[in-house]
Amino acid sequence: MRKYILTIIVWAFLWLPGALSAADGAARHDDSTTIAAVDSSLAAQQHPRSSDAAFEMESVSDPLEAWNRIIFTFNDLFYHGLLKPVSMIYAAILPEPVRIAVGNFFHNLAMPKHFISALLQGKWEAAGHELSRFGINTVLGGLGFFDVAETHFNLRSSDEDIGQTLGTLGMDDSIYLQWPILGPSTLRDSFGLAGDSVLNPLTYYPENPWTRMEIFGGKVVNQTSMRIGEYEDLKKAAIDPYIALRDAYLQMRRDQVKH
Repeated sequence: MRKYILTIIVWAFLWLPGALSAADGAARHDDSTTIAAVDSSLAAQQHPRSSDAAFEMESVSDPLEAWNRIIFTFNDLFYHGLLKPVSMIYAAILPEPVRIAVGNFFHNLAMPKHFISALLQGKWEAAGHELSRFGINTVLGGLGFFDVAETHFNLRSSDEDIGQTLGTLGMDDSIYLQWPILGPSTLRDSFGLAGDSVLNPLTYYPENPWTRMEIFGGKVVNQTSMRIGEYEDLKKAAIDPYIALRDAYLQMRRDQVKH
């Protein structure tokens, strides 16, 4: 039974960033981009043609909307029925500074994804920052638990990923998808997610797969505990939560590709 629960939580590791406005990265960052994306999506619903962003959201290809809505409902039940309760208990046990440090550690481990993605996009300075951050935080930040690179050297992570890289290289969103457990995505970002997994050290180590699942489960619960309420706020403010989440996700990803 324990193994099945861990498997579900591991799947949630990939779903959470989208379901909570889809930001991949450690919870220690102030995600102003995500907040802006959510605000833009809600404004687009209230004033359908009041901005370029609204028009862009209207033009999204969602041919599988009927099926996507079924999966959205399933994911919503999963979040409220399992992920959120577990994360709330976790947050009650561990103080926020400890959870921030854990998020920093996992973000430091994701350096290969950020570095390679920045490199492929020709962002040489950002790629250099990622290497510098990894070295500084690993040595001076206690294996990455403390983000010394940002607080003392003003080196902020670029948070690039393979999905953004594919977008920069000219691949468009194609179609919008809702994956079971994995949550909101596009065809492009689905390919990107596979690339991110290849570059993730935790895909290979430790060798015991159940140990890896426990680590992944710990990461997603830790990340969720830092962001409880964001998804709920999005749902409450939206006339149609499915469209609000879809538009927030797409706008956020398009903004990330542009920058």
